[in-house]
Amino acid sequence: MRKSAVFVVMAAALLVAAPLTALQGQRASDWKPAVPRGPSSGETDAYDLLIVSPGEWTDSLQPLVDHKDGHGVATKLVSLSEIYDGAYFEGEGRDEAEQVKYFIRNALDEWGISYVMLVGGRNGGLMQEKWYCPVRYSFCGVSSSWERSFLSDLYFADIYDGEGHFQSWDTDGDGVYAEWVGSEAEDAPLDLYPDVAVGRLACRAEWEVNVMVDKIVTYENTAYNAAWFDRMVCIAGDTYPDNPNPAWDEQIEGEEGTQRAMDWMPGFEYVTLWTSDGTLTGPEDVISTVSQGCGFLFFDGHGSPMSWATHPPHDHETWIDGLDIWQMRKLDNEDMLPVCVVGGCHNSQFNISVLNALKIYKGFDTWYEYMYKGETGPECWSWWLTRKIGGGSIATLGYSALGYTKEDKWEASGVTGEASEWLDTHFFREYGMEGTEVLGDIWGTVIADYLDTYPVDWDAGVDSATAIDAKTAHP
Repeated sequence: MRKSAVFVVMAAALLVAAPLTALQGQRASDWKPAVPRGPSSGETDAYDLLIVSPGEWTDSLQPLVDHKDGHGVATKLVSLSEIYDGAYFEGEGRDEAEQVKYFIRNALDEWGISYVMLVGGRNGGLMQEKWYCPVRYSFCGVSSSWERSFLSDLYFADIYDGEGHFQSWDTDGDGVYAEWVGSEAEDAPLDLYPDVAVGRLACRAEWEVNVMVDKIVTYENTAYNAAWFDRMVCIAGDTYPDNPNPAWDEQIEGEEGTQRAMDWMPGFEYVTLWTSDGTLTGPEDVISTVSQGCGFLFFDGHGSPMSWATHPPHDHETWIDGLDIWQMRKLDNEDMLPVCVVGGCHNSQFNISVLNALKIYKGFDTWYEYMYKGETGPECWSWWLTRKIGGGSIATLGYSALGYTKEDKWEASGVTGEASEWLDTHFFREYGMEGTEVLGDIWGTVIADYLDTYPVDWDAGVDSATAIDAKTAHP
């Protein structure tokens, strides 16, 4: 039975997020990208982990730096002002996000880093969003009217293409990044393969920084060989009761996905909450089960920035609620913290804000969109679960945008092939079958393997299945 705990950090975007911490006894510098990139990466070995943070939070992060250094993970903490002022490398970039990306490139080339932790989420802003740490919006594969762009921290991880050229994600120079909204990709070709593992602590206040530092240090000091870690909880139902492909009518997609994940995790105690057998009837089932502790937690169904839910078998009209942000306060699993993978749309959309409820000045229709899309909450589902005091998760990997599936590919082009469900389940395969035990390594490898499995045709239209692949790889 595997007893190694995955040492991690947060999450908040596609297979979002958490990057970078190593297991006990394993140095983070042992990792190399699944597809090596860059003209000089790996020539130096000064640091393993780069932490980028607002200057006002560096004192609160120093205990984490000391902890990492003490566990053999050479860590460098750099403030955003140091990046903008060129304290280490000459400043480059058209905006703050690009300046951070260029800094990561230089740190990769000159310091040999493998992991990056971005610290900082949204910092208010009514007329225009403000951020503690810069973000990048991607316009890749945007064919649905539901969203015009989406957050993508993969932007900060995809430094070079396969020939060592810097990836600006803005080939045509129009300030619209990773653009693919027409008959072919305007910013093609994008590489999308991670060169470093990037995660984000989407903190909106210093107390959240302190919470996460305490959770990470405690987890990395106590989770190894703990009995609760060998428990895996899977929560699912029938994701598509009305399936567009008649051949799939009898499938109960969410439950089949969680079963696949369990099959790839030998040696664990499996606990399933499924709608088909009545073990998932509502949030109380989730709260009581997770509060007993587990090493891994997998939700496979439907999401929004504030909630997760699914269906009973073959019943499209009925929703079974799983967990929303307001119910998370009832979780009391204390330090028995799982790595959570959540399959569902927008659970990691970390730009939401209560300020959106005030945007009536944009017109009633736009204001109402914020309301029914769940974008008026204080913080997103994935981050609330991660930064919860007294429980929750140690890391949450989810989608900042629409989470497409094989059903969407079928409707788009009449082709078979998976999308988000491939990424979700192969996370567990990489850990359970391949033995990859550093969260950032799993994240980077799974994205690279997905792109190898479903190569992107950048000459296709935005409504194609291959555009879904490009978008799936990088929210």
